[in-house]
Amino acid sequence: MKKYEYGKRRFVIGGIATLIVIVYIIRLFTLQLMSDDYRASADSNALLKKIDYPSRGVITDRNGELLVYNQPSYDIMVVMNEAKDNLDTLELCRTLNITREEFDARMLKLKDRNRNPGYSRYTQQLFMSQLSDKSFSVFQEKMYRFPGFYVQRRSIRQYKHSIAAHVLGDVAEVSPSDIENDDYYIPGDYIGKQGVERSYEKQLRGEKGIQILLRDVHGRIKGSYMNGEHDRLPVPGKNLTLSIDYKLQALGERLIEGKIGSIVAIEPSTGEILCMVSSPTYDPRLMVGRLRSENHKVLSRDSWKPLLNRSIMGQYPPGSTFKTTQGLTFLSEGVVTPSTPFPCSGGFNFRGLHVGCHGHPSPLPLVPSLSTSCNGYFCWGLYYMIGNKKKYGTVQDAMNKWRDYMVSMGFGYRLGVDLPGEKRGFIPNASVYDKAYRGSWNGLTIISISIGQGEVTATPLQIANLGATIANRGYFYVPHVVKEIQNDNLDTLYTRRHYTMAHEDHYEYVVQGMRAAATGGTCRALAQYDFDACGKTGTAQNRGRDHSVFMGFAPMDKPKIAVAVYVENGGWGADYGVPLGGLIMEQYLKGELSETSKARADEFQKRRINYGTDRR
Repeated sequence: MKKYEYGKRRFVIGGIATLIVIVYIIRLFTLQLMSDDYRASADSNALLKKIDYPSRGVITDRNGELLVYNQPSYDIMVVMNEAKDNLDTLELCRTLNITREEFDARMLKLKDRNRNPGYSRYTQQLFMSQLSDKSFSVFQEKMYRFPGFYVQRRSIRQYKHSIAAHVLGDVAEVSPSDIENDDYYIPGDYIGKQGVERSYEKQLRGEKGIQILLRDVHGRIKGSYMNGEHDRLPVPGKNLTLSIDYKLQALGERLIEGKIGSIVAIEPSTGEILCMVSSPTYDPRLMVGRLRSENHKVLSRDSWKPLLNRSIMGQYPPGSTFKTTQGLTFLSEGVVTPSTPFPCSGGFNFRGLHVGCHGHPSPLPLVPSLSTSCNGYFCWGLYYMIGNKKKYGTVQDAMNKWRDYMVSMGFGYRLGVDLPGEKRGFIPNASVYDKAYRGSWNGLTIISISIGQGEVTATPLQIANLGATIANRGYFYVPHVVKEIQNDNLDTLYTRRHYTMAHEDHYEYVVQGMRAAATGGTCRALAQYDFDACGKTGTAQNRGRDHSVFMGFAPMDKPKIAVAVYVENGGWGADYGVPLGGLIMEQYLKGELSETSKARADEFQKRRINYGTDRR
């Protein structure tokens, strides 16, 4: 019995010993072959992987004028595993002009994996960014005294002009979410945050290079590893040519100074945006350098919201510029003919409902109704369309047909401009009114949408695109601010024609109405120019003073520019919209303003609208 028990015990002990050996073997295998930490530790003793950052692509305007370029900058990098011993911390702080508290805070931040998820004590971490040439020279002379600290040559963006901040955007250090979304980035990298810097980030950034350097036991660089066989050269970013005309952009920003609003100009034949002005704006040079964060904080707290690109983010009632879409819809659906007149005795009056209008002859057909901006005509047109049960069956089907026309003309959804943050505006459909009125509504209930009021909203870009569509007699290209990408093609989204549901022939009547408005109607201020301008005013009702709106294009035949102007609380469309739109047209078509126009531009630049604040 005893012998039997002893024999079993031998097997048990032997099995335990074998198991222990196996566990040790597995653990050693994991540590030596599978663990990144040990591999990194081993590599770091002999090798230093140095990233070579590519130069970011430069940005020019449509005529080759330089807008954004690069300037050398220097970052201080640290390898924690090398910096822990023999570091003269006080001398480092004096050299970099920081306090010991700042030094400790920076080191703690780097070690915090929640704030720096890519942290490793064996790889370079960003300690301080964007040193000036002077600070870099001082540091370089003493760098041998700071083991583990290295210089990384970078570049920062510089802006030649103080214009087009919302279009150009800016570049800043990557956030943790940026790193998580794209493994190209590591802590300390830079990424486009707004404007074309963001939307064309992959084209502008290029591709990083890498140098693998051999080090001795003291960490001193001895040369390239394997003669650079495994090195990779950086690939420079691609240059962008914008469709923006910087002189036109500068003029637009001057004209709308001291006002809240937007000016957008488009080349109808291509969809290229010639200028995109949002006011108030800011100097893009404020978003460069080590003060960027503080400047961004100040701008974001400004009650005037200068960071908001109102050209694509402002959602406004389009006012009477919208009447052009109604005329096209009514003609195409057979609700009216070009000669069909509607009465307007001080406005639209029917079954106790009154929509006011200014004095003009009555009744009027389509063309003079557009030139005089008659409210009654378009109210009657919508009433008859929505109430035509013989053709549509129900008011819901009629309403959705109307909606389809508006969407085809670029309203209700994002156009797809190559800038971040575009809003869609709003075009109601039948379900909106079914919900609001529990299914009991008709054309009179929603009559205000026929004159660009009520539930309808649009961005200034959408209004400008409408002008381009009318100029083209029925089609548009998706508006875009990038004209060319170096050694690359634009997205086909920006090279395809988009046709509307309205018949091509019907556009000529709308063009005639807009031309008549310029020669003797609500846009008669355009008659002074020696080119055939077409225009449509808008006066969008508001809780305070009305908004001043204008949409137009020129010349009438073979148009080269379409313009939208939107000035909040500017009053009648003729007060601000028409004169500012005319100056933009003249500048682009003539290359410069006449002496009379220069004086007028100076006058409008000095005008200020009281928005209830004494900031300006």
